[in-house]
Amino acid sequence: MTPVQRLAELAASAASRGLPADLRADAARRVLDALGNSLAATGERPARAVGELVAEWGGAGRATAIGTGARLPEPSAALLNGTLAHSLDFDDTHLPSVLHPSASVVPAALAVAEARGESGARLLDAVGAGVEITVRLGMAGYDRALGNSVFFERGQHATAICGAVGAAASAAVLSGLDAAGIAHAMGIAASMGSGILEANRTGGTVKRIHCGWAAHAAVTAAGLARTGITGPPTVLEGRFGLLQAFCGDRVDLDALTSGLGEHWELPGIFFKPYPCNHFTHAGIDAALRLRARGLDPDDVESIELGAPTPVLRTIGEPHEDKARPESGYHAAFSGPYTVAAALLGGGGLGVFHEDFTDEAAADPRRLALATKVRCVPDARCDEIFPHQFPAVLRVRTRDGALLEERVDANRGGPGNPLSADELATKFRLNALRRVTESRAERITETVYGLAGVEDVRSLTSLLA
Repeated sequence: MTPVQRLAELAASAASRGLPADLRADAARRVLDALGNSLAATGERPARAVGELVAEWGGAGRATAIGTGARLPEPSAALLNGTLAHSLDFDDTHLPSVLHPSASVVPAALAVAEARGESGARLLDAVGAGVEITVRLGMAGYDRALGNSVFFERGQHATAICGAVGAAASAAVLSGLDAAGIAHAMGIAASMGSGILEANRTGGTVKRIHCGWAAHAAVTAAGLARTGITGPPTVLEGRFGLLQAFCGDRVDLDALTSGLGEHWELPGIFFKPYPCNHFTHAGIDAALRLRARGLDPDDVESIELGAPTPVLRTIGEPHEDKARPESGYHAAFSGPYTVAAALLGGGGLGVFHEDFTDEAAADPRRLALATKVRCVPDARCDEIFPHQFPAVLRVRTRDGALLEERVDANRGGPGNPLSADELATKFRLNALRRVTESRAERITETVYGLAGVEDVRSLTSLLA
């Protein structure tokens, strides 16, 4: 079998046999995290813009728009909900592929599952398989010699490119397709996934819809496969296939299928404790530690943020823009600003949404501290990256003292995991931006009990 056929067999097997209980439990955590991030983002301008557009499109509504309860056609719901899931950059991250799988997979799967009245167990199995396929595609584009994703090096958003294909597998499973049909859906979606990352550097809100478009493509691809459109059997590895088109010859085809069905990447995917670009997290961790040690921001003379060389293009360049981000969203991609926010803010699990409003990003005290931060490459960080996103923070105080904190393992990953209480707190605080405390509790209980839910509409009815 070709790689896409083997990946389709994985998804078909998950649908027919069901995933093991531990993988279903992890898939439930992915669903809960994605829903919390989505509820928190419902007031954001990109989500409102997409909502206005899909309302103009109209159509028979069979799937729920998270946060409003509007009834939309499945592709439209996937577009809106995927935009919500990724809008705040709070979604989970797989390393070393450096992509966010759940923000495309969960919205696509949920839209189809709701429209068809599928069970919670079927939803979890489809999500687990779709996430696994997504990150394996991302790993095929990871260059070990380079120590980075080829997608990322070329300015491509692997999250959306690979997410469209993995989410298509989930949507196809829930559409009742067999292995051959799932492979066709993935082959179709490979012509639809896209995304470039320049907005991370110099501005623009388009990145916030990348996962929405991937989820929309996934649902559409599954529908096209169901009605007879086919995809090429060598869509992944072929001369004009996805990996050659996006990554050229720097491809690891073994990563697609090695240990498939035996080793699962799913449980090792990182949950984010902070609603900002993952490259900034270790710097935040270090700043929070210095704050706990008693560092007074008013005593700071200068700060050096050491990070892996490849991430500096995202969080440190251009320096003038990163020291004075144009909006709260762009502040989430700034190493200098996030360090300042960690030293001065402190909501949620350490840094939270109130630290990334436009008002916070324009706060003179934060900006004054951010201008004192210089981002530099660090050799030890280069050795660790991208298996972690490490950082070292060195602070010179006005009295000449030098303070240092080094973080090698990001909070939220297998080496430094969030506890069950911390993950529940993250969801609750996210959800409370849109729903009541009692509604948030009911959503949590329903998601954690999805394996026994007969119809996922008992969950989606709570998301308005």
